[in-house]
Amino acid sequence: MDLFDFNHNEEKAKPLAERMRANTLDEFIGQKHIVAKNSLLRRAISLDKLGSCIFWGPPGCGKTTLANVIALSTNGEFTKLNAVQAGVADVKKAVEKARENLKLYGKRTYLLLDECHRFNKTQSDSLLPAIEQGTILFIGSTTENPYASMTPAIVSRCRVFEFKPLSSEEVKEALKGAALDRRRGFGKLKLTVDEEAYAHIANMAAGDLRTAYNALELAVLTTTPEADGSIHVTLSDAEESIQRKSLSYGEDLYYDLLSAFCKSLRGSDSNAALYYAMRLIEGGCDPMLVARRLVVHASEDVGMADPMALTIATSAMTAFEKIGYPEGLIPLSNAIVYVSEAPKSNAVVEAYHAARRDAIERKDDSVPPYLKDNSFGDKAAKAQSANYKYPHNYGGYVKQQYLPDSLKDRVYYTPKDVGFEREVKKIRREKGMDS
Repeated sequence: MDLFDFNHNEEKAKPLAERMRANTLDEFIGQKHIVAKNSLLRRAISLDKLGSCIFWGPPGCGKTTLANVIALSTNGEFTKLNAVQAGVADVKKAVEKARENLKLYGKRTYLLLDECHRFNKTQSDSLLPAIEQGTILFIGSTTENPYASMTPAIVSRCRVFEFKPLSSEEVKEALKGAALDRRRGFGKLKLTVDEEAYAHIANMAAGDLRTAYNALELAVLTTTPEADGSIHVTLSDAEESIQRKSLSYGEDLYYDLLSAFCKSLRGSDSNAALYYAMRLIEGGCDPMLVARRLVVHASEDVGMADPMALTIATSAMTAFEKIGYPEGLIPLSNAIVYVSEAPKSNAVVEAYHAARRDAIERKDDSVPPYLKDNSFGDKAAKAQSANYKYPHNYGGYVKQQYLPDSLKDRVYYTPKDVGFEREVKKIRREKGMDS
């Protein structure tokens, strides 16, 4: 076996998702808001002027692939580390090598750090000087919000790009491309994939292209070829490969059932809400979709009438994530009954819409002087801050203006005479607040 055969076999052994990674921006799938023609990122890549950045988004949406495209599009060196496995010694070694490349060859080094949110402060501090000095160009890849999960010192020196889940259409087109690709995909096979199979995998992958590629590969490799060597992947094969059944109802009925579930929650009919939830789930709907709608309605329709509704709905969603199907449906059902039976008030959602409308249409940034951050202000600013009335010095509440002058009389939240909001109205009355 010669070297070519060895490399060819090694390439064939890679999973389809790895083989189908884009090598150029033109091959890259999705994230049009980031890599569209004339976008900031695309211009920076084409001019080899990209600075340190963080790619943040859900799994399988192209973060690592885009980093690889950048590596192939530049004249610099490219080093890849995983934050789960790499220690301070690995970082120092990569930085030292980058420093040598810059000094001896004038080449800058791109350091791709997967799961960068897993870096602790010590690891991050070992990397910080190299980023500041430009010795390396840092590209972090993370599924966690970097503003909350990473050290501020690193984030402040990077431009953050937020990635979105791919649409079902984008995933489906990628799958069809893999089926036809003769070099990296299944183009050399006599392969036929039903349109329903493509659609089901794309829908069930929920924007994760890696999951979709894995499901298609499993379906192709486990389907017994016909006598002539042809392979036919059906909807049934797709269901097995991605371990989710196709919806047993049409699209119109799906939206009707979802609407009936939401309106049953709002209407306090726990029997109907439970039935429509189970009808959706047993018909093939992702239970997490039901859980997410439940969390929204816990605030939209219950709100402050029973503040525990949001806590219970969110806990049920987390419980289902941790436990899975079918046992996870028990806490989910518990929360459905709770939200259904809870007293109802839409005062919070009305307040949200009114405040948001003013924030968009009647912007007024003239914050009252005594509410401003005057920690580093001049004497006049500090004197103004002295006019602030600290509520705890007055028993927990004191009347003073908080909104800007043009909005000072606006009332967004008006509690209703139901559930806990009845108590809120009473408390506001006792304090002499307008309700």
